[in-house]
Amino acid sequence: RASAHGSASYQEWTRARPANDFNSMAPYLEKTLELSREYAEFFAPYTHIADPLIDDADEGMTTALLRKLFGELKRGLLPLVDAICDQPEADDSCLRQEFAQAGQLEFASNAAAQLGYDFARGRLDLTHHPFCTKFSDGDVRITTRVNTRDLGDALFSTLHEAGHAMYEQGVATALAGTPLGGGVSAGVHESQSRLWENIVARSFGFWQHFYPPLQRAFADQLAGVPPQAFHRAINKVARSLIRTDADEVTYNLHVMLRFDLELRMLEGKLAIKDLPQAWRAGMKADLRVAPPDDRDGCLQDVHWYSGTIGGAFHSYTIGNILAAQFYAAALTPHPEIPGEIARGEFGTLHAWLRDNIYRHGSKFPPNELVKRSTGSAMSMKPYLGYLRDKYGALYRLPAALN
Repeated sequence: RASAHGSASYQEWTRARPANDFNSMAPYLEKTLELSREYAEFFAPYTHIADPLIDDADEGMTTALLRKLFGELKRGLLPLVDAICDQPEADDSCLRQEFAQAGQLEFASNAAAQLGYDFARGRLDLTHHPFCTKFSDGDVRITTRVNTRDLGDALFSTLHEAGHAMYEQGVATALAGTPLGGGVSAGVHESQSRLWENIVARSFGFWQHFYPPLQRAFADQLAGVPPQAFHRAINKVARSLIRTDADEVTYNLHVMLRFDLELRMLEGKLAIKDLPQAWRAGMKADLRVAPPDDRDGCLQDVHWYSGTIGGAFHSYTIGNILAAQFYAAALTPHPEIPGEIARGEFGTLHAWLRDNIYRHGSKFPPNELVKRSTGSAMSMKPYLGYLRDKYGALYRLPAALN
């Protein structure tokens, strides 16, 4: 029943979102909420009705734990966002020129291979929405999209999916074909895509190596753009309406809004008919912007309109938090990693991730894997420290925020 309903709901959503027609989706969403609650009841008793849905994606995570983590994260993010956004916006016009599709694909493909994605066991193809898919131990494919007016879209989408793929390619061969032969959870999986896409590929060191060949590939567009200006452009922070377009600093505020709304819907504290208004209020409170319509508001994400209400969005933020924690743990025995990245060498980092995370597949529950690899439970400290250090330097923030 849930599968059939999800298919019908998705089909209606593909029409309703462009038409800005939330009213037609409300009955579907009511049914989705009913089915999500029914599913959770199969796992009763529970502490919170969302717990079974959360546990499906990230075993061992609970509503209470996520509320605590997200509360800490929001308290750290809001002043950081305000301090950055009170300054003039970074100039990212160098990314908004005309860049040929073939050149973008060649550069992105070469970068993914240099990071460690094994093309002998995979391939890169075009799609509308990038994804990674695994057919077998020897066949892990990625897709990307190209916007000829946005240089960052194809590159960072490719490296994001390559992060997922390197995780799957790194699972021990002995686990292939077994229930343990894949990534352990949505959050841990997302940590690998975010680590390579953001922490590595948006670092200045990465572009010390990769910017000269990028300038050669697009000499007409980038010849006069210094590497510091390019680095600032790809790390531009700005309040925005769309989650998937959000920058590293504001992104989690989008996720936490959705997490809060779905908890309130599951608890019966937010009626479906009131969702658009609650969405606008939440966006205005946390991001200081409000969508002019539902198309760019509560209709923008497909998750609630094709699956369950609850259990999906939180994994994106878990991934961001764990990416910083895993990277910090890798630096402890290997402080040379940033210098290697600046030389285009990624073997040490890739090997640490393979040995401590990838090869285990789903052998250990997520929380145990985190403790084994980093020495502690999931912690917000490395992630907030990473954001403050990086963006404090980029935006010359006061020491209190840096």
